[in-house]
Amino acid sequence: MGNKGFDLAAMIKPKGLKLGATLGVVAPASPTTKEKLELAYKKLKQLGFNVVMGESCYENYGYLAGSDELRARDLNNMFKNEKIHGIICLRGGYGTPRILDLLDYEMIRRNPKVFIGYSDITALHIAFNQLSNLITFHGPMAASDMVEGFGDFSRESLLNSILDGDFQPNIVNPTKDIKTLNGGVAEGRIIGGNLSLIAATIGTPYEIDTRGKILLIEEIGEEPYSVDRMLTQLMLSKKLEEVAGIILGDFKDCDTKSSEYDNTLNLEQVIDDIIKPLNKPTITNLEAGHCEPVITIPLGIRARLDADKKELILLERPIL
Repeated sequence: MGNKGFDLAAMIKPKGLKLGATLGVVAPASPTTKEKLELAYKKLKQLGFNVVMGESCYENYGYLAGSDELRARDLNNMFKNEKIHGIICLRGGYGTPRILDLLDYEMIRRNPKVFIGYSDITALHIAFNQLSNLITFHGPMAASDMVEGFGDFSRESLLNSILDGDFQPNIVNPTKDIKTLNGGVAEGRIIGGNLSLIAATIGTPYEIDTRGKILLIEEIGEEPYSVDRMLTQLMLSKKLEEVAGIILGDFKDCDTKSSEYDNTLNLEQVIDDIIKPLNKPTITNLEAGHCEPVITIPLGIRARLDADKKELILLERPIL
């Protein structure tokens, strides 16, 4: 399953932003507090953008930021509105898979815009990459990341990807050493994001197409056995077999909380058991995901992964 035109059709680059451009903020997954909402607005203004808060930012339906119809309508309207130049998600949480059938992918294809988020937003990245051929941005969100502890590196990495002007194509880790799991060199389009959401697409019309791609994987709060289960699902569905290369990002709090076993497996052992035997060029420890500082990674553009040199280089600019 999954869209088969991802490599056949040219990927669409959104127009680069200028300071003073208008960012639309949407909450396609979970809600946030009024306090964080106000801080998110101020932080985006401080970054130099005009800000329009979407209807979903103010709604609350349990663990969702309003009904499925409202959240989908808000996102569709942000793409449709010519006065909105780019879109950033308020936060992740849970909810984006519920709106996938309600989005207008052809309209989004005709109105390409910078679209930023991560975590639960992964489902939207996959859908927009494959069904709208739109390049998107795996990067920080307004309430989750910008309201506190959003440092210079994180800000510059985001702006490097989405703003007109000078562009740095080399992806550089800010504080940790990138590590090689499997050596080799791969070229392909970067796709992926959060492991839970990648796995959740399998068997649906939005199933991730990994053929010849460089797969980015990050996760938060899942114990090693759970990471094992999801990676095994990707392995059994041939998604890992079909990749050109793999980037393992941040796995925050993915350690064992409790176990009935005296000698349980840790995350490193799970990765060694499942990823290492693939013999695909693979790096680990990239600071992308639920971390600070955080790297913004454009999704859908071609990149070169040199696992021997521990280098990831973007082969094209992600914006027009």
